[in-house]
Amino acid sequence: MRKILFASALALFTAANAQTTFGVKGGFALSKLTSNEDLDVLDGVNAGLKSKAGFYVGGLVEHKFNNKFAVQGEVQYANLGGRAEVSVSGITVKENFNMNRIVIPVSARYYAIPDLAVYAGPFVSIKTGTKVNIDVSGGTADPQLLNEAENFLEKSFDDSLKSAEFGLFLGADYNLYKGFFVDARYSFGLSNMIKNPVDGEKMKMNFFQMGVGYKFK
Repeated sequence: MRKILFASALALFTAANAQTTFGVKGGFALSKLTSNEDLDVLDGVNAGLKSKAGFYVGGLVEHKFNNKFAVQGEVQYANLGGRAEVSVSGITVKENFNMNRIVIPVSARYYAIPDLAVYAGPFVSIKTGTKVNIDVSGGTADPQLLNEAENFLEKSFDDSLKSAEFGLFLGADYNLYKGFFVDARYSFGLSNMIKNPVDGEKMKMNFFQMGVGYKFK
């Protein structure tokens, strides 16, 4: 009887673990900051916020309940952020805000067909550091002043932004061949990134991701 119970328990354990899959993924990210406040790139001149290209890499674990429903957790390292740009009298100033983040998404998944899954869920984004690059074209700029401005902006972001934010995302992935898949999703921030907002100022970040991955069978 003990042998039968042990064999049954082992079979159940093996069956349960057969539904759990690990994988890796990475690709392209396009992110944008949104704010209800104008940004002063030049003295007295407001700049518009634009999208910035970046990347992401990470790992995942998926657990299937059956052929249709599953849950998936991920941990990603992502280069996100945004860009501000303004042109005045032939001079263009571009500020690239590289906000490196640890992104932790958790999704509920539905397999419309065996190779195609649609999903949605919440995510938490944790800041790891900010790097600002300023580029001036159409004129000359003192490299030392540019460096000081970049350091000032980096410190301002690190001091004024919260250590974490949360939001929601939705997307789909398609299995190509033997564990290789393509994936696309859109994530939109819900929380105000500013630590101590003044006069109701808000900043949020939305980002699109598209990439490839592999699930170990």
